[in-house]
Amino acid sequence: MGDAWIPTLVLIAAIAALSPVIAELSKRIGIPSVVIELCLGIVVGPYVLGLAHPDLVVNGFSDMGLAFLMFLAGFELDLERIRGRPLQLAAAGWVASLVLAGLAGFAFVSFGLALDSVVLGLAFTTTALGTLLPVLRDAGVIDTDFGRYVMAVGTVGEFGPIVAVALLLTQKDPVITVLLLVLFVATSVAASLLAIRRQPPRVVAVLRRNLNSSAQLPVRVSVLLILLLIYMAFELGLDVLLGAFAAGIVVRFFTEGEDSEVIRAKLEAIGFGFLVPIFFIVSGIHFDLHALIHQPSALVRVPLFLMMFLIVRGLPVAIFYRKALPGRLQTPLALFSATGLPLIVVITGIGVSVGRMRPSNAAALVAAGILSVVLYPLFGLRQLRRAGVVAEGADTLVELLPSDEDDDTL
Repeated sequence: MGDAWIPTLVLIAAIAALSPVIAELSKRIGIPSVVIELCLGIVVGPYVLGLAHPDLVVNGFSDMGLAFLMFLAGFELDLERIRGRPLQLAAAGWVASLVLAGLAGFAFVSFGLALDSVVLGLAFTTTALGTLLPVLRDAGVIDTDFGRYVMAVGTVGEFGPIVAVALLLTQKDPVITVLLLVLFVATSVAASLLAIRRQPPRVVAVLRRNLNSSAQLPVRVSVLLILLLIYMAFELGLDVLLGAFAAGIVVRFFTEGEDSEVIRAKLEAIGFGFLVPIFFIVSGIHFDLHALIHQPSALVRVPLFLMMFLIVRGLPVAIFYRKALPGRLQTPLALFSATGLPLIVVITGIGVSVGRMRPSNAAALVAAGILSVVLYPLFGLRQLRRAGVVAEGADTLVELLPSDEDDDTL
């Protein structure tokens, strides 16, 4: 194997290190680091400076970054926090989004603007929980009551499309796919139940002794579980992102205990500090800027698709959350829910590869996804500040929802 990938990986590492610095310098504007990574990836890509040339090695790192992004989304999921009303509303909202997306996809196909209503519609139903995590954490949102609703919406907005992709965009018979999906879920549940069992003291002692040594055994076991579930999903013909998401849930159960925060910090360091930035930067490098520049119709569809994200994902929030949230929090939740990118990249890639989506539409959807990551969280946080639930000039929420007792009565 040649060493042509080394300069590109060095360039990616430089962008990954530079992006948080630029984000810090532009803090008043509020541009997330992931957006800067994407934009700089486009700049060094083949359609601008032509400095980056990803090969199998770099693309392999990028695939691992996407898998780790989904893993961290599953790992961040606390079912105890979002169960009940947040999860019920999120599920109902996503089903409504699926219906709206189907109608929108049918309309686009009827007017000759798209080839397949399913592929296009699924792209409209996503919520980029993995992308939102660093934004929400940096803003102090994730551990609040409002964060419960965002996490529930994001969880369903990622898990739902992943399952739909496995069912609708594979070449297998739907019945076989459903059976394989049931088998995978059963295996994941069994692994979760095994993880939450009280572990023998000797096993706990071995893991704890090797937590801060060069062995880093709990981290290695966590990575093993990630790869095993990804491999199982792949072998079953399901989307590997489903395996990564399930692995995050299993590893969360597996690592619960007094050392959980230490293990969480180590796994996030691997993800957000190493692999995840590679995914976003390489996504920018692969972005088909040519399709937008040389096809004005594709460029016109970018704001249209951006608006469709808000209609398909935000409109159900306006309907279903009228009694669950104060009015000042409904708009920010709608904006967060309309933020999408990683699964859009995946869905459009599948659509183009199987001939069910035009490259121009794929480029327009990804561009709209990039803009959604830039604009919707920014506007959402500003709405929270204007509503007085975020201290002006600060990143931490100081007031959110009524008490849990009040919430339960809604």
